[in-house]
Amino acid sequence: MAITDKIYLKNHRQIVSQLDVNIPKGAFKGATMEVLYSGEGLTNVDDATRERLLDFAQDFLDCDDPDDIYTGYPERQFVRYLLDLRAQGLGPDAIVDVMSDDYMVYAYPGDVLSFLDQSIRRLEAVESLAAVEGSDEMERRAREARQALSG
Repeated sequence: MAITDKIYLKNHRQIVSQLDVNIPKGAFKGATMEVLYSGEGLTNVDDATRERLLDFAQDFLDCDDPDDIYTGYPERQFVRYLLDLRAQGLGPDAIVDVMSDDYMVYAYPGDVLSFLDQSIRRLEAVESLAAVEGSDEMERRAREARQALSG
């Protein structure tokens, strides 16, 4: 299961009651994105919620081709965001706090830790494969990325 499947709307019940429509709790569920990030959905939520959801939409849903929203673009952008937070030295608890403050979404710290661990393992595999293939540049890039995530 991808980390983005484990990202949830903070204050889900409050948002549902303000919208007067039932939506999934998952931030990256199609129905959630459709309702919340359309102009109509945002007009029905309070100002503080609207501001954070607009930030989320701008940072993760604003793509050149509107069809990209259904091809994993938002999820890839969010993964980059998480990896960037880790590269800044934040641990899983701090990452959850920042994403909650920035976008009104949350995850469980254990899920974030598992995601980071899997990311490091994948980079180790890329590094090893690059060494076998003799791709020094790719090996170096994978090693640097792994070290940045390892802290």
